[in-house]
Amino acid sequence: MSEQPGLQLLAGVRILAFTQFLLGPAACQYLADMGADVIKIEPPGRGAWERGWAGADTFIGGVSAFFMLANRNLRSVTLNLKSDRGLDVAKRLVKTADVMVENFRPGVMDRLGLGYDALHEINPKIIYASGSGYGSDGPYRHLPGQDLLIQAISGLGANTGTESTGPLPSAAAVVDQHSATLLAMGILGALVHRARTGEGQRVELVMVQAALDLQAEPVVYHLNGATIQRPKAPIAETFHSVPYGFYATSDGHVAVSMTPMKVISEILGGPADLAPYLDPSDAFTKRDEIRAILDLYFRRRTTAEWVELLREHDVWCAPVNNLSETFEDVAVKHIAPVLEFEHPRAGRVRVLKHPVRYSSGEATLRRPPPELGEHTDEILAEVDFSAEQIAAMRADGDI
Repeated sequence: MSEQPGLQLLAGVRILAFTQFLLGPAACQYLADMGADVIKIEPPGRGAWERGWAGADTFIGGVSAFFMLANRNLRSVTLNLKSDRGLDVAKRLVKTADVMVENFRPGVMDRLGLGYDALHEINPKIIYASGSGYGSDGPYRHLPGQDLLIQAISGLGANTGTESTGPLPSAAAVVDQHSATLLAMGILGALVHRARTGEGQRVELVMVQAALDLQAEPVVYHLNGATIQRPKAPIAETFHSVPYGFYATSDGHVAVSMTPMKVISEILGGPADLAPYLDPSDAFTKRDEIRAILDLYFRRRTTAEWVELLREHDVWCAPVNNLSETFEDVAVKHIAPVLEFEHPRAGRVRVLKHPVRYSSGEATLRRPPPELGEHTDEILAEVDFSAEQIAAMRADGDI
């Protein structure tokens, strides 16, 4: 498949990516999607770590799905940074770069001769962006900054689940992904600053701080005297009052957001078992007791019935959809998130569109994924090979 120009928001920006795992590659992919020229520096032979691992052992045609999910729109070059010539090539690339991104443990790039001071001397305008678990000068700088470990240290894990389940890790690598977003945001801010002043600078993302930022609401409550602890019942999280959460219905689940218990009681006909809990202060302090009562009522109707009834009373609610139901939801249909195209062999293919909209253009599909060698004749013709030369090369097995 030939390259397409796509979005050009960051056209002309060159980024060197000394990245691995998810944080660094995902941050660079955001920028590459917006048009930056991202060059991924990988060791010869084995390549980046994420090429050899995939969650759920998901290798597609031998290629790691984990690598593919966070490395699109990049170019790859292999360099042995421990050799003099490999290091020289890297330093020459630095002279041409606007940004350098790395997420190795603190000290690795310095030992290679590619730390901030060394690169700033080569290119004073460079933006040197790094991400690590605990910061470049912290007491844990030598420890691995891995998503699950950061969830544990930051308090995120302990604030999930119930008293009976204990702490639960997130179902996704939320700290890695949020860290990647913040690192990309920091790089964009530094690029704007340099455009105004001509100054390069260092940008540092610390994953523990990103994990705290992800928990800004409960963390601020904790810092200001609130008691944050896991509930007994499966309430959404540690700091909301009932009825906030998901409830099992007779045929599925319904989500109920922030609503006074008095309103819920009125909708239910003022049942006697809820009468002792209508004081607003009870909604948090006695939420486990109230939740146990509400569970019995919500099981008496279908999800659709509850949504209709609750919305009639302006209660914030929604059905808890599975993916099939999600794409049948009128709100999802309205935003039209699915891109469909015809593939020569696969037929009709459905994928998700680029998730951000820009007034300067749209990230549309210009050409479907190609068959092997599909554009060989076209491309060779563009570099002045004749039809006869192309045919001869094909006959000889050159192409």
